[in-house]
Amino acid sequence: MDELVLDAVSQSYGTRQIISSLSFHLARGEIGCLLGPSGCGKTTALRCIAGFEPVQSGSICIAAATVSRPGLTLAAEKRRIGMVFQDYALFPHLTVAGNVGFGLPQRNQPAAKARVDELLGLVGLAQHALKYPHQLSGGQQQRVALARALAPRPRLILMDEPFSNLDVELRERLSIEVRDILKREATTALIVTHDQHEAFALADRVGVMHQGRIQQWDTPYNLYHRPANRFVADFVGQGVMLSGDVLNSRQVRTELGVLDGQIPVDCSSGGCQACPRSCGVDVLLRPDDIVHDDDSPLQAEVENKAFRGAEFLYTLKLPSGQRALSLVPSHHNHAIGEKIGIRLSADHVIAFRRD
Repeated sequence: MDELVLDAVSQSYGTRQIISSLSFHLARGEIGCLLGPSGCGKTTALRCIAGFEPVQSGSICIAAATVSRPGLTLAAEKRRIGMVFQDYALFPHLTVAGNVGFGLPQRNQPAAKARVDELLGLVGLAQHALKYPHQLSGGQQQRVALARALAPRPRLILMDEPFSNLDVELRERLSIEVRDILKREATTALIVTHDQHEAFALADRVGVMHQGRIQQWDTPYNLYHRPANRFVADFVGQGVMLSGDVLNSRQVRTELGVLDGQIPVDCSSGGCQACPRSCGVDVLLRPDDIVHDDDSPLQAEVENKAFRGAEFLYTLKLPSGQRALSLVPSHHNHAIGEKIGIRLSADHVIAFRRD
């Protein structure tokens, strides 16, 4: 059963369209994410779901009940939604336990205290129950905010850029921890972020947004390996577009060799099956699609490199002058200007009509 459904939701501020015909759904217990650059409309979508903004058109349903449509905006406090804000918004005068239990009815009763103890154990902060927010690290404050949102057992948790104030290493670790906590509570959640690493670590389904519209609502795996359009291909992960020619509906020839697979290319009105031979396309190649191989006859010049600890990200200049990226284990430390052997090792073909 779907816990959250957005059906063709639009919202404007004056004459400026912020979100347009936004549609997606989350099943009960599923974690979703709206991912996109600043100004794409993702926070406005979150505010509409929370009940902080009305909708111009379309509808929002939570647990099969309509909470927003033109002329109807159910008050935020009646939606049974938990919010985790970017700045945590903890009460500085309350202890950790006091913050977590703040939204519980009869919070001084044994049942409420048991719920607080349960959640503090769940988020790993039982030993900090009597501390105040200023005595905690940023990561600990984030977990208190999550526990507070979970305490009343909401239907839905909304999180707005929840890790943006944390350093990169802590952000990645907390993403995994928060996902585990949400799954153990079987809580449906929607996260808004501009960071794809957070989105991929947390979410079951991710919606990539651009100019107020969802470009693709899919699993993280499909967003990376089967992007629906150029914007998604460019925004998610790293890669370069290499020119190629369609040989048939299952093969594209590139400078690095022939790629086999279903060609998802819109190079003619009839799609890839109707595409004529030698139709020009751009093929997306990820850094893990190009393998360093000393025995390969195909050589490329190292134009730039970025050390990443376990590996280098090499920018390679191909014989034609085109560029490619390759992830290479860091014990292969080649100098800029040096030529190295490479070979193609791509499992997915991502091709777009050449503009």
